Amino acid sequence: MRIFDQNGPLMNALGKLADIVFCNLMFIVFCVPVVTAGASLAALFTCMQALVYEDKKDDGLIFRDFWLAFKRNFKQATCLWLICLGLMAFLAAYYWVARFLAGGYGRVYMITFYALALVFLFGFLYLFPLQARFENTVKNTLRNAWLLSVAALPWTLLIIALLAACVYISFFMNPNAVSVFTYLWGVCGFGMMAYLTSFLFRKAFEKIGGEAVKPKSDKAAEGAIFIDEAHREQDLMVSESSFSNPDWNRREDILGGDAPKDTPKGKRRR
Repeated sequence: MRIFDQNGPLMNALGKLADIVFCNLMFIVFCVPVVTAGASLAALFTCMQALVYEDKKDDGLIFRDFWLAFKRNFKQATCLWLICLGLMAFLAAYYWVARFLAGGYGRVYMITFYALALVFLFGFLYLFPLQARFENTVKNTLRNAWLLSVAALPWTLLIIALLAACVYISFFMNPNAVSVFTYLWGVCGFGMMAYLTSFLFRKAFEKIGGEAVKPKSDKAAEGAIFIDEAHREQDLMVSESSFSNPDWNRREDILGGDAPKDTPKGKRRR
């Protein structure tokens, strides 16, 4: 096996690393206005999940993919982000008040603060990965984020442990290396974290439908009849057979007369 083969594992790994670096830089730039940070997070997870699910087109246009995901998610992701900012402000005010309470009341308020902060963190972790992967309303995305964080509790704890370990190693373990790790976070840190956690989110998402789902292409046909993966694959078989089979329009010849009758309960993100 040639190490530098264009389709070899080394070149594929370098290609993914380049995509992660580009997405990381775009994420930082798009977060500068602050209010757009939610849409930027959703776009980052969209691109990283595409790498994990291996449904990204190998055309090298990661900038285009990030921009399209940013525009598609802008409205809902911004609403989610503003809600999160409001909750963060509430927690900050709660902590400020609890600090100045003495005695037993102060301890009770601090305990409740940490409990509320943990509950917020659980849901916040899932908000933008869900927004990136599935089509849903803001209300349902908020509800599903907190429900899924509990339903997939082992994966939730593993994600928190991974993030905590990376932050500790980068900024607390060796004070002399903080500047180096700050540079690495600026180059690829956020993208790498989104990429690594996307493997764990993929496992957590299996709680939704029993299998890891794949998003549809942004250029999917507007008039598509079916939205679930099984029907999509069968339609693809029909369209491909039209080039070689004169009876291509006879679906029973291809499907054996046993086309699935189940219908999906919700839409997946296009």
